[in-house]
Amino acid sequence: MLSLNQNINLNFNFFSLLIQEEFLRNAFIATILASILCGLIGPFVYVRKIGMIAGSVAHAVLGGMGIAYYFGAAPILGALIAALIVAWIIGWVTLHYKKYEDTITNALWSLGMAVGIIFIFKTPGYDVQLMSYLFGNILMITRHDLYLMAGLGLFVAILIFTFYKELVAISFDEEFSRLKGIKVNLFYYLLLSLVSITTVVLVQMVGLILVITLFILPAAISSYFFNRLSKIIFVAMFVGFTLMNVGLWMSYQLNWPSGATIILSFTFVYLLIMLIKRIKLI
Repeated sequence: MLSLNQNINLNFNFFSLLIQEEFLRNAFIATILASILCGLIGPFVYVRKIGMIAGSVAHAVLGGMGIAYYFGAAPILGALIAALIVAWIIGWVTLHYKKYEDTITNALWSLGMAVGIIFIFKTPGYDVQLMSYLFGNILMITRHDLYLMAGLGLFVAILIFTFYKELVAISFDEEFSRLKGIKVNLFYYLLLSLVSITTVVLVQMVGLILVITLFILPAAISSYFFNRLSKIIFVAMFVGFTLMNVGLWMSYQLNWPSGATIILSFTFVYLLIMLIKRIKLI
């Protein structure tokens, strides 16, 4: 076991490196941007119960990246196009053929992975950055990635604040929203598009396999303490930022993969709060 002095030295080294090393600073800034996105989109995914759809979109990203990489284009562009196409297909099926939603969602989930693997396999050479999208590595995020995250994040935030009432209405009561004259189909497609954009941003941090956790758990943790969606959004941002950095610090201390360690921090806190709630201590 580490002594107290060794622990203090490790903590000091981490925060010292955070100041000195650009890759750690980039990772820290990425947690801020990602926590804002998680807080903005996650509660809608959680309330609307479209976690499976978000998961299918996340896995379809690999197909888009594989195709883009094969043809020499930017993987993130392929990821964005694939995510939007899959989201719109599932959205159309959900709105018009609800009974086939689960089947189509799972089929596209598998198809995205299969297409991505095939195109990556057929592309000569091995791209480490492409693999980082699969498993995630927040420590590989560059300043260019941060600009992209900030730009997409601002775009998502503007749309959410502009159409906040409509998105809340379709998330809680679709039929009532139709009676109120809200274009439910249009805003459902908008919500799925925002989920797609956010997915593309977050896969760089934890990988497409684990990205669904960042949509669900911050909102789930916040919902244990608040019922109002506006409060859940802001608390989810704080929870996301805090636990991402706890995971980042733990990955440094234990020399573990950063993406997986971040997910462990979320899962542990969620299960702990759920257990405490069960025995009614809070």
